[in-house]
Amino acid sequence: MSADRPTLPPVRLHSEAELARDALSAPLMARAAKLARWAERGVPVGVGGEILQEPLAAATEHLGLAGDEDGPAYTAEAWQLAVDTGLVEIEEAPDDEDGTDLPDNAAAGTATPGEELGLLTSGSPQDILDIWLGGMETVLADAAAPDLADLADQLTQGGELDLDAIDWNPEEEAEMLDGILGNLYLLTALNERPDQDVPLPALAASMIVPDDMDEPTDDVLEEVSEAMMRLDDQFRVLEPIGLVAYKPVDEALIEELDEDGETVRTAEPLTDEDVSRYGLVRLTPLGVYAVRARMLDAGVHAPAVGDLSDKGADVLLEALPDYPEPLAQAESELWLAARTPLDAARDLLAAARGDDERAPRRRLDAQQTLSLVAPDAEEALREVLDDRQLGGLARVWLAERALPGIPEPSQEMIFWLTVDTLAAQLDSAEEEEATTELRELVQGLTDQHSGFFETAWRVDHPATADVLEAMGRLHPDKKAAKEARKAAFKARSRQSD
Repeated sequence: MSADRPTLPPVRLHSEAELARDALSAPLMARAAKLARWAERGVPVGVGGEILQEPLAAATEHLGLAGDEDGPAYTAEAWQLAVDTGLVEIEEAPDDEDGTDLPDNAAAGTATPGEELGLLTSGSPQDILDIWLGGMETVLADAAAPDLADLADQLTQGGELDLDAIDWNPEEEAEMLDGILGNLYLLTALNERPDQDVPLPALAASMIVPDDMDEPTDDVLEEVSEAMMRLDDQFRVLEPIGLVAYKPVDEALIEELDEDGETVRTAEPLTDEDVSRYGLVRLTPLGVYAVRARMLDAGVHAPAVGDLSDKGADVLLEALPDYPEPLAQAESELWLAARTPLDAARDLLAAARGDDERAPRRRLDAQQTLSLVAPDAEEALREVLDDRQLGGLARVWLAERALPGIPEPSQEMIFWLTVDTLAAQLDSAEEEEATTELRELVQGLTDQHSGFFETAWRVDHPATADVLEAMGRLHPDKKAAKEARKAAFKARSRQSD
């Protein structure tokens, strides 16, 4: 993997069958498919494939939207999606025999069901998802488009189309929307609950407020407020295709803001009621799948749980440190399910060996993965009982299963395993909570073993000096901390000899 290739946390994807069902049941997709079937007898369309006024009324009736004020607009959107995704195909009307074009008010062609429509019922889940992804791209483009009312005002006034006048830059708008979806994806990957809603003000602020700004200025807050209102419009467009689950900004709140000219004060704490009024959004499972697909196309490394099931144990152990704990276990379980317990254990043990800096963490992850392996792997663990690097964790595995005939480890092996385990813990202790647990572990070790440091500095492990230095920093007792630092100095001198 290239060192400069962007990498994201892993996500847990639903199965393709589940995602395909979600795609078919998305309101906009379901309407497009229903209209495509309705077009069996042929539907007259305009030059761009748009449905004409008379069949639009019939199509709206067919969808059951005739009583809805926005029914014709919803129907036109669904029809356009059917055209864009190939659910309907257009046969152009022939020119008049004298060579002149058809009158403007005549149909430019006829739409009938397209080949893609059959894939919705007889194709594979991936076929369905491919069609849906194509439609999703169309909807994303619509969401990033300028307000049609602003464009209409320009055209009705007889002027030329001026994108600068409506403060719209196509590339910037698309990039902003990509960034927002990327932030939602990241939050989904990091949240223990992937269905957790994100308040719209916080999402807008994540794209506007600089990381090093403690208190947003009024200008920045005004920009956040404008971005939030734009996102409200965009998420309303994206929800019907199934990309996001969205609770829109309260219409009454929008009116209040318009009347008072106020800015959303995102820097101030909001009550639960306020948060709800300002809008809540999250990616759906289908949305996670779609955003990941777009990121992969853009060259971003966006792993999903299960990606490693056909890879070697070395690849698995290299990746697991970057996985949140629940996803690391899920990835390990899928990897183990593809192998026999004995083969899996042997592969893990072989991959866990090494004297490099990452080796202690590999062994820790190997031990955690081995804890999920069935007792059938016993033979593989007994094969490494005399191995200095693996003998300790092998004994732990056998003891946890109360298996007989476990030889007592030597003191040298006990201390080597202790240093190795601490080195792995230090590698992963980035959060304050993890550091607190490590501090308690360090204190517990020295409390249980008098003269710990006098023996520990002699341990023939590449990380011995680093571990002892860390123990000197972490130990709450000043005297013990000083002993640790002295032991670290001795270990460092021993390594340089």
